[in-house]
Amino acid sequence: MEWQQLLGFWQTAKLGSFTKAAVATFRTQSALTQQIKALEEELQCQLFERLGRHIRLTQAGEKLLKFAEETFARYERLKEDLRALQGRHQGRLKMAAPFTTLYHLVPSTIQEYIKRFPYVELTILDRPQRQVVALVQDGDVDLGLVLETVAPKNLTRTRWCPVRTALMVPEGHPLIGAGKVTPGAIARYPLILPPKSLEHLGRERLEEIFRREGLEFRVIMESANVELTALYVEMGLGVGVATLSPDFLPMRHNLVFLPLDHLFRPNHLVVIAKPRQFRNPHQKAFLEMLRQRPGPFQKE
Repeated sequence: MEWQQLLGFWQTAKLGSFTKAAVATFRTQSALTQQIKALEEELQCQLFERLGRHIRLTQAGEKLLKFAEETFARYERLKEDLRALQGRHQGRLKMAAPFTTLYHLVPSTIQEYIKRFPYVELTILDRPQRQVVALVQDGDVDLGLVLETVAPKNLTRTRWCPVRTALMVPEGHPLIGAGKVTPGAIARYPLILPPKSLEHLGRERLEEIFRREGLEFRVIMESANVELTALYVEMGLGVGVATLSPDFLPMRHNLVFLPLDHLFRPNHLVVIAKPRQFRNPHQKAFLEMLRQRPGPFQKE
């Protein structure tokens, strides 16, 4: 088995197309097809099922794909370790997180990291939480930042920052100074809530409370972005429910956040990654820099 054969197979399996894999490996489609055929003859098994224009991995192909991914990952770690021995921390670090987290919570860490590791190829993706989880599971990013309630248990979850649910109201709102906010008090006002989905469990919890207490309510706006919610709350359109870190400061400041700890369970932002993902010095350093933020940092 030759290295270029394994690389051609891996690209074909990843892209699901001989044509696309040929472009990615700078070969003609005929040359790539011959590489795959030679690999199948050497291993004495079929790696792909040809279904017209489409291809699909066989069971043997699935096993070889896992071997290829592990081999290429180990090769990248080897290169990074060799550079580290020479005092040059090089390599790649890819992360994904929702907009609010990237805007409010990590800029100072990123800025410091770039100064300490100027030769590391850093990539940052702004994605909704469910997409962050999918990117981590597929191995397309090294780590993600999501709410603990969204993070699946088959990933390593490291608690990073506590968050709390609060009612967002404009300055001068009647609920300010009224003491503990009750569900009945919230239901009296038009609500700006996240869309209904597994990603936004706060809305599901609030509507469950309303139904249990027989309260009628009106959702005047759906917003998946806390900054957008803040804008329309400040305009007086309604009141919003948001999950926030203790040091959250929205881009708009004429707001008051009333705690809803008595209605919502505590939660955390967590760093998610595949098990045994962080082996290189520059990856461990990024986690350590996140660790220096206030609040608990515990691995599950």
